[in-house]
Amino acid sequence: MKTDERERERGSATPTPAPELREERPLALVQAVPWMIVIALLALAAWLGWRAFFYQEEGDPVGSAMLAFEKQNSLIVFSSRFEVVAESEDTRGVLGVPVLRSRQAMIIPATVEYRVDLSQVDRERMEWDAEAQRLTVHLPPLRTSRPNLDEARARVFQGGVFITRDASRDLSRNNSEQAERKAGEFARNPEVLALARTAAREAVRQNLAIPLQVAGYERASVRVTFDGEDAPPAP
Repeated sequence: MKTDERERERGSATPTPAPELREERPLALVQAVPWMIVIALLALAAWLGWRAFFYQEEGDPVGSAMLAFEKQNSLIVFSSRFEVVAESEDTRGVLGVPVLRSRQAMIIPATVEYRVDLSQVDRERMEWDAEAQRLTVHLPPLRTSRPNLDEARARVFQGGVFITRDASRDLSRNNSEQAERKAGEFARNPEVLALARTAAREAVRQNLAIPLQVAGYERASVRVTFDGEDAPPAP
């Protein structure tokens, strides 16, 4: 009896182990964690790509404009196509007596191109108004190309009793020289030059507007002038 009582006392003295506490997490949360990590990584990759290829901090507007001009030594801004009329006479003599008279008239299509020499446009020709976000560009005078005469499409009118081969060649040469001279004079006509300058202003604006916007100046405007003229109104 005493042995049984001792065993009971020994057994009652042994502490009963406490139940193990476990933190239970919702199954949906556990499954969502990997996807959240994937989404975060994709977002980081997209941000890094945008930062590397598309984002650009506001920089030097004049430098951006100069960069737009670096790849072009000259810019064709206007092309004028017109017709010029040339007329020549030739006299051939026999024994010193002028007996063969001939005449030739030609209507020749001509083309003249107007260019801006961008190699002369440096920083000194550009002014930046930070408050108005306006870039003013001062261009050198326009350059005209040598008139291109389309003699293959010329209309030729000749008159004379007899036109020798030499006379016909001399008449054509004289008319070509005369047509080139007249075409050059027409190309420098003030009205034609005004049209070419207007086209040049618009071409330069278009060439510089996008680089300025890419540089961060979304409200940027471009004002273009030529040497010796007053600045036009701001666009």
